[in-house]
Amino acid sequence: MKSNLETLKHSTAHLLAAAVLELWPKTKFGIGPAIENGFYYDLEFPKKITEEDLPKIEKKMEEIKKSGLAFEQSKMKIAEALNFEKKRGQAYKEELLEQIQKLGTTSVDEGVLEEIGNKKIDTVSYYKLGNFIDLCRGPHVKTTKEIGYFKLLNLAGAYWRGSEKNPMLTRIYGTVWPTKERLEKHVQMLEEAKKRDHKKIGSDLELFLFDKTAPGMPYWLPKGLTILNVLIDFWRRVHTKEGYLEIASPLINEKKLWETSGHWEFYKDDMFIIPIDKQTIYGIKPMNCPNAMIVFGSRSRSYRDLPLRLADVDTLHRFEKSGTLNGLLRTRKFQQDDAHIFITGDQVEEEYDRILKLADYFYSVFNLDYRLRLGTRPQKFLGDKKIWERAESSLKKILERSGKKYSILEGDGAFYGPKIDILMKDALGREWQTGTIQLDFQLPSRFKLKYTARDGGEKTPVVIHRVIYGSFERFIGILIEHYNGNFPLWISPVQCVLIPISERHTQYAAELRNKLLDNGLRIDVDSRNETMQTKIRDAQLQKIPYMLVIGDREQVQKKVAIRSREKGDEGVVSISDLITRLKDEIENRK
Repeated sequence: MKSNLETLKHSTAHLLAAAVLELWPKTKFGIGPAIENGFYYDLEFPKKITEEDLPKIEKKMEEIKKSGLAFEQSKMKIAEALNFEKKRGQAYKEELLEQIQKLGTTSVDEGVLEEIGNKKIDTVSYYKLGNFIDLCRGPHVKTTKEIGYFKLLNLAGAYWRGSEKNPMLTRIYGTVWPTKERLEKHVQMLEEAKKRDHKKIGSDLELFLFDKTAPGMPYWLPKGLTILNVLIDFWRRVHTKEGYLEIASPLINEKKLWETSGHWEFYKDDMFIIPIDKQTIYGIKPMNCPNAMIVFGSRSRSYRDLPLRLADVDTLHRFEKSGTLNGLLRTRKFQQDDAHIFITGDQVEEEYDRILKLADYFYSVFNLDYRLRLGTRPQKFLGDKKIWERAESSLKKILERSGKKYSILEGDGAFYGPKIDILMKDALGREWQTGTIQLDFQLPSRFKLKYTARDGGEKTPVVIHRVIYGSFERFIGILIEHYNGNFPLWISPVQCVLIPISERHTQYAAELRNKLLDNGLRIDVDSRNETMQTKIRDAQLQKIPYMLVIGDREQVQKKVAIRSREKGDEGVVSISDLITRLKDEIENRK
């Protein structure tokens, strides 16, 4: 059942399409689903349009809205519908109908055809809005007067059904809200988000780059790699204390490993495949879990070894569709703070409690709020339904006991088990899925893993798959936007810049740089032949936390004048006091 807001968004997508049809009658229509913060429609226009055309489309949408047109549902036999679409030249709708007829499906709105077994579908639903009629399950609002306050946002190119082999369509994005106030608030948030765009800030601060020879695979530049390494070092220190053991495993593995794990059946289309010859096929690993199973099974294990917490930060590759790639937020190459925890059946709740406390600690360090979401058994899954039901019941109990806010998303579990996702909220109030904690009864059995139980018999362990940061790339992208590039001192790639006022101060600046480096600080020296004001301005544009100005007085007194990013001039301090202050700020991650 769709929520009221989902219905509103989808109805507005139809309103958009109806307006486009009036303005450009020869347009061909793709799909127009509701999405997280609005809606879009994929269209093939008879002529090229630009963002300058959006106000004209909005105006026509307003006219149709005010007219109070009804959304009228009708049904057609598939054969009749195919003939109807062919006659009016709507090739994309015709293709969807052919797939419905072939596969036996009910969902085409999101471009995803949901298989429903052997049930034969011979009738499809249409909705009419004025002259616009669309293949659609609905539901919709009764009339256009019930549509709230909307705004068209931007255009983008989108391959039909996400495949580079298909034509490129024009995608129009929009947003709609029940009240004018909520629309204005959302648009204001989008404007602020543009200023915080991690792709622009990442370029300005020289953190990372992308090249067309490796789409979706970031190049980490020295400053960006510093941030990545700082986060990994912090992760390592905390996890060592928590009893995790770090491992590393091969980047590519033979097909048989992925067949054993089930990824070949459920995930092959999202993998990079390497055929060596007719007999030998390798897959570049999209996740670490099969390799963790190999490590566990490499020698005999006892109940005394459990929980066994194996962690890694290996590089992973997933063949994400080009249309979904989005800077660091959606990549094809990434690392994640992975862990696979092997436990006995009666250790599930205790270990989940430990993980949730660990997540709480990590997110508090970055001053990030979050909530939890339970994903239940998907349509395609491994194992027995009774085991799934028991696992889901355990996770619900854990969530209730945690006291954290949580929701349930039916059918969103991994193919091997239910999961708890971490949805964090950034400085603009946007939610991002980052971490996930997945309960798995299936892979240990598929890999025939055993441990010696207390009674001397053999038992199969349970595995918890978990990440807390999630993808480091995505987490850093989120942090860039959350902090607007103004990283806390402990994360900042350059923590201080020394600014000698003139050439005669450069020798003292070099000596001071070495002393600060010896104390573990990340330091730059701006010895350019520029004015002090220019150097300060450039350091502020680079969002460096501290500028340390050196003139005649500072050189004689062996001190520095501090200027901070947040407070401006803070006066002159001794080098020892400066080092104490910076180390304290870093150590306590202020």
